[in-house]
Amino acid sequence: MGEEIEGGAIVPETILKKSKRNEEWALGKKQALDLQKKKNAENGKLIFKRAENYAAEYVEHEKELIRLKREAKLKGGFYVNPEAKLLFIIRIRGINALHPNTRKILQLLRLRQIFNGVFLKVNKATMNMLHKVEPFITYGYPNLKSVRELIYKRGYGKLNKQRIALTENSIVEQALGIHEIMTVGPHFKEANNFLWPFKLSAPLDGLKKKRNHYVEGGDAGNREDYINELIRRMN
Repeated sequence: MGEEIEGGAIVPETILKKSKRNEEWALGKKQALDLQKKKNAENGKLIFKRAENYAAEYVEHEKELIRLKREAKLKGGFYVNPEAKLLFIIRIRGINALHPNTRKILQLLRLRQIFNGVFLKVNKATMNMLHKVEPFITYGYPNLKSVRELIYKRGYGKLNKQRIALTENSIVEQALGIHEIMTVGPHFKEANNFLWPFKLSAPLDGLKKKRNHYVEGGDAGNREDYINELIRRMN
């Protein structure tokens, strides 16, 4: 059976059913899209709120650091930051005549080229690896300003094994990533693995002595908080 339309033509029932299914499918698709848009808007508000809260936390943290430093100075001493959880490592020497073990460790650290930089979590295994390749790297404890500038100025993400620029549209996501990196949070590994190794510029005013340790007037090894001054010159 079918339905008579204008002009006396009969439309087969199968076509009518197909037309109805298409209409229902289109309606269902529209409702799903509307629901997704609503969810995205709600998630966007939540993400922005979290990012705002993190920004407020950072401001308070910076103010507290300034207060503690001033207080210590007035008492004739100096403020020592709590033990850091986060490291930033920079490769400062090239690839010529590398021992296989050294090459392997540098690859594990994702430091395949000179002036590549990466974040790492401070732990015993990390420190053991760094000590083994210390003549080829310098590292220290990045502050919030360094973390922000590295991610915003030099940040690239990894998507399907491809290097992608972090665009304006991902500013909020970057803010959340910065929080995970800076606090070495529960999702630090995922946030850090998403970030491509940073490609830094040769430092302004150059390096002193790459083969000598930092405490001996050179550049290699742990320079603690002074890594931030080097990051400024390379970013």
